Amino acid sequence: MSEWKNLGERTVYENRWVNVAMADVELPDGRHLDHTVIRLRPVAVATVVNEANEVLLLWRHRFITGAWGWELPSGGTGTGEDPAAAAARELEEETGWRPGPMRLLLAVDPMPGISTSHHRVYWSDRAERVREIPQDDFESARREWVPLEDVPGLVARGEVRSANAVAALLMLHHLRLG
Repeated sequence: MSEWKNLGERTVYENRWVNVAMADVELPDGRHLDHTVIRLRPVAVATVVNEANEVLLLWRHRFITGAWGWELPSGGTGTGEDPAAAAARELEEETGWRPGPMRLLLAVDPMPGISTSHHRVYWSDRAERVREIPQDDFESARREWVPLEDVPGLVARGEVRSANAVAALLMLHHLRLG
């Protein structure tokens, strides 16, 4: 099977968060098509699971989709920033909890057909509360410890909509509860 070939791109839009380009793609049969390519910084995602098998989640509204849902703290990694350190930073900024040592849970590319968005999800089995009100408290309406056993139901009801959160929470549910 042959691969698609990117013969060149032109930038359509760019800012510090995103680069949108149109690529001239040659298909294996020789046909050409214009293909949108969205380039984004890598994303670091974090959570903590405590001794009671509860996971720390954010309840937030996304204006783009007009939906509320449970998510994991996340953000772009800075140039040269260690993704695990970025995940720990995001967790503390968005929840007020400082995680213990972070372990890589999984890496996902939520939209590989159109985007370079690469998400690395980290987790810890302990955290220390360092702020009652998180630095970035505008990121969510509330922060809660949610039982891992509730995760499949939350996902089934559409209460977890973010692809990285769905994958991570179901993986944590599997690892911790079998």
